[in-house]
Amino acid sequence: MRLDWFDRLPVNIPTIILILAAVLLVARVAIHRSRFVPPAWRTALIETLDASLFAAVLSLVIITFVVQAFFIPSGSMEPTLQIGDRILVGKFSYRIGKIKRGDIIVFHYPLGPAPVRDFVKRVMALPGETVELREGLVLINRKPLSELYPTALPGGDRACTSTYGPQKVPAGQLFVLGDNRCNSEDSRFFGFVPTGRIVGRALFIYWPVPRVGLIR
Repeated sequence: MRLDWFDRLPVNIPTIILILAAVLLVARVAIHRSRFVPPAWRTALIETLDASLFAAVLSLVIITFVVQAFFIPSGSMEPTLQIGDRILVGKFSYRIGKIKRGDIIVFHYPLGPAPVRDFVKRVMALPGETVELREGLVLINRKPLSELYPTALPGGDRACTSTYGPQKVPAGQLFVLGDNRCNSEDSRFFGFVPTGRIVGRALFIYWPVPRVGLIR
């Protein structure tokens, strides 16, 4: 599933926030030095600009290091994530913990320069493991994988009869799949995902209201 809600913007969100903060700072300096603004107005405007600057810096810190929102535009992770879902991704998750099989991660597209496009998939195989798909069934080190998280059918969507591998996952990389195996561009097509391209772990659906909850 491709996450491209801001792909068409000429700059990324942190850059926009930095530009806004710079504009606010210039405005604050100009008002502080202006002789044409009454003192009472000057104080009120400077206080407002200070609050706006603080909010901009806080937003930048949160988006850069803590959490970021994404929009789900396609059905490759159905039924877990549905078209139109809005999710929060924890960027700190793998700074304090390890990547686990079954985690849903957001990552930069592994082919080409990053960041170009962001995808969301589920981690299926970890570094050093041998992964194989046999008629839709996932095998890790030649053993069938028991997939307890939501999929179209237990053990993967065997209706697609996907076949892949066996392939050993290189060090520092992951093998990922979409839950909707019949309609997912994932490691079967673009290969392994370097851990350095991970944005974070998908944690929470915050919109629409009926679907609010933790992502599993």
